[in-house]
Amino acid sequence: MYYVVRGSRQFGPYDVDRLAELVYIGQILKQDKVVADGQHAVYDTKANADLSVHDLLKQNNKDVVVDNSGSLIDQAKRVGNRIWISKDVFRWSEMKKDQRLNMLALVGLAPLVMMHLLPDVDIITFYAISLYFSCIWGLFYFYMFKTKQVNMKYATYIFFSVQMLMMMVWGMGLNKLNLFYAFLESDGIIRNSLGYILGVGVTEELVKALPLFYIATRSKTPLVPQTMVFYGVICGISFGVYEGVEYQMTLNKDLDYNSSFFSNIARLTSLPFFHSMCSGLAGYFISFAVLKPRFRKFLYCLAIAMPAVLHGLYDVFADTLLGIAIGGFVVLLLNYYVNNDKAVQQTLNDCESN
Repeated sequence: MYYVVRGSRQFGPYDVDRLAELVYIGQILKQDKVVADGQHAVYDTKANADLSVHDLLKQNNKDVVVDNSGSLIDQAKRVGNRIWISKDVFRWSEMKKDQRLNMLALVGLAPLVMMHLLPDVDIITFYAISLYFSCIWGLFYFYMFKTKQVNMKYATYIFFSVQMLMMMVWGMGLNKLNLFYAFLESDGIIRNSLGYILGVGVTEELVKALPLFYIATRSKTPLVPQTMVFYGVICGISFGVYEGVEYQMTLNKDLDYNSSFFSNIARLTSLPFFHSMCSGLAGYFISFAVLKPRFRKFLYCLAIAMPAVLHGLYDVFADTLLGIAIGGFVVLLLNYYVNNDKAVQQTLNDCESN
């Protein structure tokens, strides 16, 4: 007597003749695994990985062919139309709740819709493409960093609030009020680096973090670090959308076709990733600033200073292998913090007791 095992389910016991009958009528597959009755109460994958129904039948000289008699039309009539669409399942009210369907439709159909509906205006086209890829990043980040506290409505508000802040600050030239921007024109590496760190880095990371400060301090319940990391990366991809479109309308217009094509793809699709990683770091430390208010000043400062320094150094060395290394280090750092938030919290607890 033998048990048939398929995945985590176990059937039987059956003798060899009964197994042959079940294979003939299609209820047991030749690829299913078998184990002798009494040998194992639960299927042992290592001990029986190579023993299949096919092997057992062959050992007992039984050549069984599955009964699939009947023509194609006969089989189609027997199956009927229930295999195509079930009226009990195919309902609009159910489809609206299907997250997988909604994600597939968004990712797959949005470009087709844009091709037909977008007017022939560069800035609108660039913004729509960048917005499309930011949605894909958002879905990816939701899968990576989601918690029970994550609210997609808040995430949407955050995304568009950063867009509004960008239009106000950069559209009105308020970013230039940071005097370190003048250092960007310097040929010296030290002054140039200060311009990118204290000018570009501090200004951009501060603007991206403003919605995070607001949400963390106004939330009715304390938000755990991973929740704030998620909101942070949403701020980052939102910033990347604005910056990507700006590059298309300015610097990329002066490039040759090959260079501009690659730059278009990179700016509108992948480079917002670095902004999101930096903003994720900001969200992480802003969360701890609220959870541990005795160290709020230091943690708020760290939330801007750390990503600003890394951001600035990345910009300085963006065209070199060192720039890639800095980008990789930011990813490594954020992952380390997310995986070790309890250790960081314990460190702050110990500091409170001193």
